[in-house]
Amino acid sequence: MRTLPKTLLAALAGVLMVLPTAAAASPRSDDRTLTVITYNIHHGAGVDGVLDLERIATVIEKSGAGVVGLQEVDNHWSERSNWVDQAAWLARRLKMHYRYAPNLDLPPLNPGEPRRQYGTAILSRYPIKDFRNTLLPKAPAGEQRGLAVATVKVRGQELRFANTHLTHNNNAERLEQAQKVVEVLAGSKQPTLLVGDLNAAATTPEIQKLTAIWRDTWPQVGVGPGNTISAENPTARIDYLLHSAALRPTSASVPATLASDHLPVVATFTLR
Repeated sequence: MRTLPKTLLAALAGVLMVLPTAAAASPRSDDRTLTVITYNIHHGAGVDGVLDLERIATVIEKSGAGVVGLQEVDNHWSERSNWVDQAAWLARRLKMHYRYAPNLDLPPLNPGEPRRQYGTAILSRYPIKDFRNTLLPKAPAGEQRGLAVATVKVRGQELRFANTHLTHNNNAERLEQAQKVVEVLAGSKQPTLLVGDLNAAATTPEIQKLTAIWRDTWPQVGVGPGNTISAENPTARIDYLLHSAALRPTSASVPATLASDHLPVVATFTLR
């Protein structure tokens, strides 16, 4: 068997020493990507009227989302959801951290029982560092709404994840709520996602107030109208994923499902 001259072997060794390994050449492609979902779960009741949190969990699971914004979530609210703490149930089922934001908070029917609550929830596969819920402006006859904000640490990067559900039947009230969202969130350089059921079309003043600050993900990377309501025959896009410039969307979809009266919106982002 022929052997290579020592001078050639030394030269090859020098080349190998300066060539980077595959791991050192660049980080894994998914190191700075994040998939999120926003979903109005209608307290777990599908279009068939059946209460089934497992269907909701399956939708979230199939989406591959690492951070989740949920609206219309019951916590020991009433018989309609079997008095279940739905956020806790979903977090256990999906093995996620969670925080719950009660926007309606009523005393129990009987002493010693849990309070009856209704609101929004944030679930995350990543640690949630802090959390707060800000109550939004409400008309005298309106339903209390809120803005839940969590700081989530995604692979060493802090992300501000805000989840809300604006009023559905009062344009002026909704505009005031959008203005409050801007007051609470605007001005920060922290990477931010604002998600939720905003109950208005993209052309309305309240949505334009928000999209003047944060970018609407669907027109950037979604295909088709992106309608989310109603689930069996969607004709309007009222559920949104808005993002700051520190995040770059790479895909967005509206999965078909009848687990709620809304369709969820799923998107993947690269953290810059």
